[in-house]
Amino acid sequence: QVQLVESGGGLVQAGGSLRLSCAASGKFSVMNDMAWYRQAPGKQRELVASISRGGTANYADSAKGRFTISRDNARTTMSLQMDSLSPEDTGVYYCNYQYIIHGRYEDSWGQGTQVTISS
Repeated sequence: QVQLVESGGGLVQAGGSLRLSCAASGKFSVMNDMAWYRQAPGKQRELVASISRGGTANYADSAKGRFTISRDNARTTMSLQMDSLSPEDTGVYYCNYQYIIHGRYEDSWGQGTQVTISS
């Protein structure tokens, strides 16, 4: 199974930027979609951005124009550049990878990284 580790979270002031990264280890045959999710305090986990194996990106409305998702297929890493951050972006950010191994579709989650935006 694929293991994921996020990094890059922290505390920044509103208007600032952060860059999150996710690195994978383990075996797989094909790495498909990758995505970032966010879980704010007291709320359900929600999709922030996703990117296909071919590089097509999709964003939640709240992330459009401020966040940029990218991936490096050779290194199975993914990043999320977050600019113009606001307190509403506060939460735990999780990366998710969808992949194929032994002919089965699987997915893995990272442990999460805390992002806190102060006003």
